[in-house]
Amino acid sequence: MAEDRPDAGFGPADRLIEIALDENSIARSTPDIEHERAIAVYDLLEDNRFRVVTYEAGGPYRLLIGVVDKKLFLDVTHEDGDRIVTHVLSLTPFRKIIKDYFLICESYFHAIKTASPSQIEAIDMGRRGVHNEGSEVLQTRLNGKIDIDLDTARRLFTLVCALHWKG
Repeated sequence: MAEDRPDAGFGPADRLIEIALDENSIARSTPDIEHERAIAVYDLLEDNRFRVVTYEAGGPYRLLIGVVDKKLFLDVTHEDGDRIVTHVLSLTPFRKIIKDYFLICESYFHAIKTASPSQIEAIDMGRRGVHNEGSEVLQTRLNGKIDIDLDTARRLFTLVCALHWKG
């Protein structure tokens, strides 16, 4: 796992330049959900630190992400299209975190309509805490395979959540 300082140990090519969602594993959904997924991809591409540990040639990289049989797969290729590696991660360690994240986000959206600013802030702090927990689990699960900084882990966890969002 790379340090959490921006650019710590990462070179300029250690980044994702493209992210695609596997259409065979991710069903089309409502326009709102599709929009959330597009935002998650955009945010991740805007700023990321990503390096395949065992690939000496380095990046930049393209990432295909999907969910098959309750597993997250990350198919990584080089910018020129050469396949580098596919990592398959069990989603079991994420299930409770994702469920909690959705519940707290729902509470947050309800609170915006009726709660006081201090109540909204408290809920948002809880949401950020759960989001950080998911990001740290993702970094741990990728340790020794793919190096990502905490900000990239947070954005990637957001995308994982967006893949599960059913509205």
